[in-house]
Amino acid sequence: MRLLMLCMGNICRSPMAEGALRARLQAAGLANDVEIDSAGTGDWHAGDPPDPRAIATAAAHGVDIAMLRARKIEAADFNRFDWILCADHDNLTQARKPNGSRARLALLREWAGCDASREIPDPYTGGAREFEQAWSLVDEAAARIVERIRAGCA
Repeated sequence: MRLLMLCMGNICRSPMAEGALRARLQAAGLANDVEIDSAGTGDWHAGDPPDPRAIATAAAHGVDIAMLRARKIEAADFNRFDWILCADHDNLTQARKPNGSRARLALLREWAGCDASREIPDPYTGGAREFEQAWSLVDEAAARIVERIRAGCA
């Protein structure tokens, strides 16, 4: 299975989601069963590491995302990945799926089986509290995704 986490700039929510899921899959012994990546709908931060606050928040939970680099989603991603999981409705709308491509798009938390009404708010203009809230939401989604994979529902 191949999953792409998507947010706006690929420096906050999607790299935290990638890191949380990678860590949970590793702990569950499923790391080799799932390919994970992250991207953004925009290219403003292409090549940059995650926001220092995202790095610090993930590190506080034992997850290292400092090596990740931002990139913009590209047309090839829609055939490379099975699912493109979006942080919020805006990202879902901005992810323009080319005709005939195989990837399916969904909201990350909804696909994971979490409370579908709770998008992952962009913490970029906030502080540590907002980044911790975003971490909590992506980590819950990551835990649910692992359960979903174990149950064969992915």
